[in-house]
Amino acid sequence: MTTHRLLMIEDDKRLAQMVGEYLGQSGFAFDHAATGEAGLARLQGDAAGAPLPDLVILDLMLPDLDGLDVCRRIRALSGAAARTPVLMLTAKGDPMDRIVGLELGADDYLPKPFEPRELLARIRAVLRRHGENPAQGHGGTMRFGALEIDRDAREVRIAGEPRELTSHQFDLLIALAERAGRVLTRDQIMEAVRGRELEAFDRSIDVHMGRIRLAIEADAKAPKRILTVRGVGYVFAKQQD
Repeated sequence: MTTHRLLMIEDDKRLAQMVGEYLGQSGFAFDHAATGEAGLARLQGDAAGAPLPDLVILDLMLPDLDGLDVCRRIRALSGAAARTPVLMLTAKGDPMDRIVGLELGADDYLPKPFEPRELLARIRAVLRRHGENPAQGHGGTMRFGALEIDRDAREVRIAGEPRELTSHQFDLLIALAERAGRVLTRDQIMEAVRGRELEAFDRSIDVHMGRIRLAIEADAKAPKRILTVRGVGYVFAKQQD
């Protein structure tokens, strides 16, 4: 069984120790960085050849950098580091941090304070989506005009040019593309990706759809591939240029 390596960027050392012990008992390798710069250094390979983490747990309140800026800088890194899944720890009751974080490329969020069991469940869900989500189907490439969605490489290309998506956004696109022509509610889309129902009023999917459109549409304000069905949800167009 593969041991997943987690990196927690968190200045509260007591919390990090508690989380590390709990996740270690659940079979994860755990690393901790107390500042944003230290966490970015690990992702950039500056930690004596240490392997890249499989997931980053990122607190938004850090002593040196804003956590949102750290998330932005992770997505601006080169190679595999830029695609590392990010689970944000946000202040409870602050939806703006959550929305901005998702716009910057975070894969999921968890409000503080949190139950360790919920953190573990969310980590496993993100890793499952990133590496072995059922939405990936049986491999191969789907083509819709100039749009190519490569399940095996987990890449999206427009006329051969790669387009950047987070792992969660890639899975959302797969879920829509595999059901091209069908109108799906937000809950149906997220259930297809996460394997569970979301809260009825969770609107984070709209943020992700906006980011996907920026990546694959010629004009995100006048989309041709992912269409909004007002009052219902979204539909992926079967016929595309």
